[in-house]
Amino acid sequence: MNAELFSAAILLLLVIDPFGNIPLVVAAMHNVPPERRVRVVLRECAAAYVILLVFMAGGHRFLQLMHLSEVSLTIAGGIILFLIAIRMVFHHPDGIFGDPPGGEPFLVPLAVPSIAGPSALATVMLMASRDPANLGAWFAALSAAMLVTTLVLVGAHRLQAVLGERAIVALERLMGLVLTALAVEMLLSGARTFFASLAR
Repeated sequence: MNAELFSAAILLLLVIDPFGNIPLVVAAMHNVPPERRVRVVLRECAAAYVILLVFMAGGHRFLQLMHLSEVSLTIAGGIILFLIAIRMVFHHPDGIFGDPPGGEPFLVPLAVPSIAGPSALATVMLMASRDPANLGAWFAALSAAMLVTTLVLVGAHRLQAVLGERAIVALERLMGLVLTALAVEMLLSGARTFFASLAR
């Protein structure tokens, strides 16, 4: 279980991509007074955490209501992860999720879709629907990933100043490379399950 917990936490951390979100946080906080920045980041991270928890807790029921199979969610999640990973590896001028609006951010673009984006929502739903018995472990993995994300984003301005923009971009691309491999593995897993069901 410890290995599964660690693996899930790393996966969620890669999907949320806190280092890749540093430039977005810095840009979104441009018009926010320095004394309010930490408070705003904490608020956005808390909102994203609650949204992810809701999707994790209600993901299995949502799938049942929508008559969606775990295989379709696995393949869809893999595709979304792959598209996000490609934008991480091959830097896009608008960033991973596009330009944030001006003023103080509220839910958009930091909480959603930067932290609780489509890939993160799909991932937590997939975790909960695949193994509902280990929901406590998935909550712990999400909490650990969100703790690291919050610490990174709270220090976004300092990290960018210390590491420099090139180092941040390099970290983002490295995380994108790992996420690409995870996305391909998710797609292959979904495809294997699908073709195995056809062969029965």
